[in-house]
Amino acid sequence: MTAGLCLHRGTAHEIGMVTRLLDSAGLPVEDLTTQHMAAFIIATRGDATLGIIGLEKFADVGLLRSLVVDPAHRGKGFGRQLVDALESTAAADGIRELWLLTVDAGRFFNNLAYVAISRDKVPAVLQATPEFLSLCPGDAVVMHKKL
Repeated sequence: MTAGLCLHRGTAHEIGMVTRLLDSAGLPVEDLTTQHMAAFIIATRGDATLGIIGLEKFADVGLLRSLVVDPAHRGKGFGRQLVDALESTAAADGIRELWLLTVDAGRFFNNLAYVAISRDKVPAVLQATPEFLSLCPGDAVVMHKKL
């Protein structure tokens, strides 16, 4: 882990910061509530927020949602550290596979062993989420990884 980096679960009082960071990256925030915050992992160094990643659990599958690294801190491995932390948390919580939708991060996730897969292979419980139904564009790539 990078020196001075702190990873912690999100709290309800951080919803404004998380919403601003997601919105600035063009990611959906319409369904975000304070109840979602404990499912976010936030990377900070001192007072600076470096990045965030979210997870929604559905029995033994998870939806990786909204990985964002602040533009000033990209290319330093923080995204990979956030994904590693999320995967560890998910596995410890009984999640056996992760799914995600992406418009422009397919290469990044492919380098982390996520594989593009057709939408018809996505579990029905995930297909019924706002991300799959309306928040993410229809041309978003679906990716999958078994933990």
